[in-house]
Amino acid sequence: MQLTRDFTFDAAHHLGQYGEGHANARLHGHSFRARITIEGQPDENGRIVDFEQFGKVIDTVRDALDHHLLNEIEGLEVPTLENLCLWLWSRLHGDLPQLCAVDVYRDSLGQSCRYQGSQHGR
Repeated sequence: MQLTRDFTFDAAHHLGQYGEGHANARLHGHSFRARITIEGQPDENGRIVDFEQFGKVIDTVRDALDHHLLNEIEGLEVPTLENLCLWLWSRLHGDLPQLCAVDVYRDSLGQSCRYQGSQHGR
């Protein structure tokens, strides 16, 4: 069984790997949506996890991202969708051992990335 929580955040970034003059290399912003998925079997109370606690854990990462320059956040110096997924996984997995997937969306562009963990410990 899987449970998900979605949250949104607005943030700015620049992607220097595109080179000078490219629109993505300039400072710009997006509205992002993230979906955090946990997996497990319901306990004797019929729950995989307490939704209130699930929300508190997610609020910590949302607060770290919302209305920030992503490039200035440790571990997000290159803030691609892929690196956002990895960053979220690394921040959430300790508090949510049932974590099974992290999705990050830029809905206005029709783009998304999913990370489902790795045998390499990321």
